Amino acid sequence: MTTRTLSVELFSTVDGFASGSQSEGYFGMYGPDLEAWINEQLAHDHVMVMGRKTYVEMAEIVATVEDQSFARLAELPKIVFSSTLEDKDLTWANTNQCRDDAVTKIAELKSQPGDPLRVIGSVSLLHSLMEQGLVDVYRLIVFPQILGATGEVPIHAGLPDLNLELIDTRVLDGRLVVLDYAPKRPAAS
Repeated sequence: MTTRTLSVELFSTVDGFASGSQSEGYFGMYGPDLEAWINEQLAHDHVMVMGRKTYVEMAEIVATVEDQSFARLAELPKIVFSSTLEDKDLTWANTNQCRDDAVTKIAELKSQPGDPLRVIGSVSLLHSLMEQGLVDVYRLIVFPQILGATGEVPIHAGLPDLNLELIDTRVLDGRLVVLDYAPKRPAAS
């Protein structure tokens, strides 16, 4: 029986920030390769997994901005981990709220057959899943920008030390770098 895999994707500046107080979406660097890459990722069946904050932000964008990829986003099943969202807040099609502990639920879902699980954004969720060794692929999309003065949400602050194995790279629009890593598991003794 094949079990599900869990990938985590984060947009990051070179200095490890998920956003900046003065940053535009995609750090102002949206381009044709990035658009094609996003659509390529969406074409694969998967379950989107998010924390409350990422879900609220993305649901608002989808509701207010026109984009051809949003129809596919609506089709994909989504799990949002939150104990505070109410039913009226779940406005995005195919969304299920999970009030259970994310680590326990993700471990359970990974042990079952089904489409791969894909966490987008959700830094605090990433931390919980990385700490428990549940992440199979850690994908970092690095934007060529340093936000030393205005950076917000440092992605890696507070994570334990972790060795990674580079499994794939890709350059988009001649400036963004997609880095796929597999966390190295400690050798069994």
